[in-house]
Amino acid sequence: MPPAPAPLTDDLPVSDLELGRRAVRRRKATRSILVSIVSTLVFAAVMWLVVTNSPGWELTRRTFFSGEHFIASLPRVAEGLWLNIRILVVAALGVAVCATLLAAARTLGGPVFFPIRFLAAAYTDVFRGIPFLVVLYLIGFGVPALTPTTRIPVAVLGTVALILTYTSYVAEVLRAGLESVHPSQRYAARSLGLTHGQTLRRIIVPQAIRKVTPALMNDFISMQKDVGLISVLGAVDAIRSAQIYQATSYNFTSYVVAGVLFVILSFPFIRLSDWYTARLRRREQMGGVV
Repeated sequence: MPPAPAPLTDDLPVSDLELGRRAVRRRKATRSILVSIVSTLVFAAVMWLVVTNSPGWELTRRTFFSGEHFIASLPRVAEGLWLNIRILVVAALGVAVCATLLAAARTLGGPVFFPIRFLAAAYTDVFRGIPFLVVLYLIGFGVPALTPTTRIPVAVLGTVALILTYTSYVAEVLRAGLESVHPSQRYAARSLGLTHGQTLRRIIVPQAIRKVTPALMNDFISMQKDVGLISVLGAVDAIRSAQIYQATSYNFTSYVVAGVLFVILSFPFIRLSDWYTARLRRREQMGGVV
């Protein structure tokens, strides 16, 4: 009876060549970190000196970076940001459902589905070409004009505009992911008796989403920023709250507060996107121990 194979553990012997390579990599990593820290500090010091020694720095500081107005406007802007967050959550769910259906419609085969494929392609072409601000105006002011006796909340109209626009972007990302899955996966699933819908749901879509997750995260981060544009419809969100404060105080620090809050909101997803992209890259690189 042949002996059982040795278990794969981290205690396997490592050659001297690999140990030397690891030492070189550690030295290079340490040197790179030190150079990055020094260069960043030097650059920050130079920029600080250039900005603070500018003739109009004092007026700019009082107008845009006032600590007093920052603290005073923070509660109002944060309250408006809560509306942005609620709209973002609803819009993200709506985009996920609509974009998946639209991407699946564009991948339908056969001449009988040509009208569906044509309408789906026309939708993506139109809404990817129209600026989001124009869509906001058309939905925010055009839809209420159709029923002047019924008042539709501007938050609902802004959410609809977000879903219509970002569905076209996300659908194209998902379609690229669906087409990146090798056709043999689909053929194998169909040969096992799975229907077209089951093949998409259980085989194709999970693989496609893993491939395009970084791009989907970028679209989500972009949608986070565009949520602030609903202020043009009159919704009292973070941007509108900052504008109201600026109109009463004649100080623009409230806009800086809104910008900082949006950065804080998007920062976790930016870091998550970078981490997941690096994780996918490491999985694709087939490394071994020498």
